[in-house]
Amino acid sequence: QVQLVQSGGGLVQAGGSLRLSCAASGRAFTWYSMAWFRQAPGKEREFVSAISQSGGLTRYVDSVKGRFTISRDNAKNMVYLQMNTLEAEDTAVYYCAAGRGAMAVVKDRYDYWGQGTQVTVSS
Repeated sequence: QVQLVQSGGGLVQAGGSLRLSCAASGRAFTWYSMAWFRQAPGKEREFVSAISQSGGLTRYVDSVKGRFTISRDNAKNMVYLQMNTLEAEDTAVYYCAAGRGAMAVVKDRYDYWGQGTQVTVSS
C-alpha cells in the first residue's frame, strides 16, 4: 500500500507559477513510477507528466512541455510538479499517482492516487 498526500495548488494569474508536491508513505517509494494527471470540469482525467523510479526518465503531454517540470526526491519520498507560465487552460484538479512498472500515460497503469488539489489560473 502507498498513501499519497498532495499539497500546493491554488489560484494564480496567467503567466504565474505554482508548485505541487506529493508525499508518499508506505511501501518502498523507489518501486514506483510517479505521475501527475489533471481533470478539468466536464472532462476526462488526462495525463500531464510522469517520472521513472530513478528519476532519470520523464515524459510530458505536449501542451505542458517547456512549462512544467516533474521531479522526485527518493530520499524524502516526494514528487513535485513545477508549473511555470500557467495558462487558463491549465485550470483543473491535479492528481499525483503511483504505479509499479515503467512510467505510463494511461491512468489505469497507476494503482494509488492522491486526494487531488485544485489549480485555478485566472486570465
